[in-house]
Amino acid sequence: MEVLSVSVDSIYVHKMWNEHELSKMVKGGIPFPMLSDQDGSIGKQYGIYDPDSGVETRGRFIIDPDGIVQGFEVLTPSVGRNVSETLRQIQAFQLVRESEGTEATPSGWKPGKKTLKPNPDLVGNVWKEWEVSEAF
Repeated sequence: MEVLSVSVDSIYVHKMWNEHELSKMVKGGIPFPMLSDQDGSIGKQYGIYDPDSGVETRGRFIIDPDGIVQGFEVLTPSVGRNVSETLRQIQAFQLVRESEGTEATPSGWKPGKKTLKPNPDLVGNVWKEWEVSEAF
């Protein structure tokens, strides 16, 4: 798994933000690269760049090793993200990928919990498995 942070801010703004803000919230600062997208080209590709204001909406994209977007979330700047949920989703995508589609994760799945085995008999019966999986 590789995590990258991308924004329209310059590398100098990232440095100041990490040194004066993030390092006070996360011991040692952010443990992944912060990339600069000053012209918004990456944000444009993902549909989150606002050319009128010159900023990017906050987005999170989970991209598999084949370069395919498996999940995404776009939030307004005033709503914070949930890193724990992002990590849970990455683990779920990894499990499903490693199983080559023979396993699926029900709503609320966490590592170590029961997975679903996709098959025709599961249609209309997910709720039975869901109860057993203690998804809530």
